[in-house]
This record gives sequence, C-alpha cells and structure tokens, in this order.
Amino acid sequence: MSTAAPIQSAFSVEGEGEPLFLIHGIGASRASFAGLVPYLKSSFRCISYDLRGHGASPVPHPPYTLDDLVEDLEALRRQLGVDKAHFAGHSLGGMIGPAYARRYPQHVLSLGLYSTAAFRDPDDSARVKGVVAAMRAKGIPQVLETLKDRWFTPEFAARRPEVISRRMQQVIDTDPEVFLSVFDIYAETEMAPWLHEIRQPCLVLTGENDGGCNPRLNQKIAAALPHSELVILPVLRHAILLEAAEQVAPPVLDFLRRHQRPAALG
Repeated sequence: MSTAAPIQSAFSVEGEGEPLFLIHGIGASRASFAGLVPYLKSSFRCISYDLRGHGASPVPHPPYTLDDLVEDLEALRRQLGVDKAHFAGHSLGGMIGPAYARRYPQHVLSLGLYSTAAFRDPDDSARVKGVVAAMRAKGIPQVLETLKDRWFTPEFAARRPEVISRRMQQVIDTDPEVFLSVFDIYAETEMAPWLHEIRQPCLVLTGENDGGCNPRLNQKIAAALPHSELVILPVLRHAILLEAAEQVAPPVLDFLRRHQRPAALG
C-alpha cells in the first residue's frame, strides 16, 4: 500500500466528453501531452496532471513508490468528482495506469499503455538499472546523451533540436532525488505477475525502435492482458508523444471511441 499521504496534483482539463486521465513519464510533466490533446479534446475531457515532484505539483521528500503515484491519481479522481474514466500513460505512466486499474478497477473504462515495459529479461533489467546506477555515479546530465539517443530518432534530432533541448533541460530542472526515485520505480516495477488481472480494454502502443520498451516486450504485454490491442508505430523510438503526436493520435482516438459508453455516444 501507499507509504505516504496523497498530494494535491497540479492538473489541466481540456475538452468535453468522457474523462481521460493522461499520465506522463520520468522527469516530464503534463506538457508531454500538449501535442496529443488537440486531437482528442473534441471527443474526450482530457485531464493531464503533474506527478509528485514534477512540474507544478508538490515535491514531497523522496523516495516515492508506485503505490504513492497510484494514490495521487486516485486523490485527483476524487477531487474532480469523476466516477469512471479512461486512463492512458506513457513510459512510467504506462505502469501507473495498470497499477491504478488493478487497485481501483471500478473507476476504469479503458487503459492506454504507451511506450512502457514489462516481461524484462535479465539483460533488459540490467540495462535499465545500469542507467540509473550510472546517473548516481556520474550525475544525471552526464548520462542524458545516452537517453537522448534512446528517446528520439536521429532524423528528428537533426530537424528539431529545440524540442530535444527542452526535454533535456526539463530533466535537469527536476530535483535529482525525485528523478532518480521515479527512475527506480520504472526500473524495478515488473507488471508481468499481475497484468492478467486487468480486465478492461487496453491499447498497447510503442515505437518500432524503442530500445527499452520495444515490440518484443509489448507483444508479451498485449498477450498477457485479456482484452488488448497492440499497435507498433514504424521508425519511432521512445519519445513518441513529443516526436510524432500526429502518428500516435489516430490509433489512440480510434481505440477510445470504440470503448466509449453508449450514453457518451449520444
């Protein structure tokens, strides 16, 4: 269970329709979804928020746990008076969403697991834990170049360096203890033992060349979930929302529309 009291998260609401909670990843913020929300807000009430320690949300002293992040999301749902909603998360957010659905299934209409990981083999685990260890030993900025190459395609890096600079600065501006704590959660969480418990419809979506959350792992995630669809976006790496929201939006919107409740369809 949770190890700390829930916080009151900073959040934004855009659009009309069934509620959709959007959950960002490590060292990011609700701005991660700024490119995707315009495609969704005509059909869904998009609720994006900053995880604890990120963006404009409070910064309780780390370490944090996955339970803490789940309870923060539940506190936000209660605060907004939402009974049932869709939930979608990127990277670490793609772990928070299923963990929330496991604890609070009565509030979940559907799940989106974007660029996330499960069923890591020993080499996969060693690699991601090695990144965290290197950051602790050398400093976060010193290891960021490695992450940049995992997150963005070379073509995008050449074409839009300002987007990458902003993303790198966002990480550097995050409290180092917070960043490493949430990276620990991402590195150490293994959803494989319990994914089969998630009964809601799920969209599993990743980039073809995402080294840490690649199709090999996502195929296993989709196979473990009783009601899932798998979409692999060609060429892309990890930062699918920042690099190619226009490619992410069509399968996301199609999935969400098919899983709206009949009343929401008018």
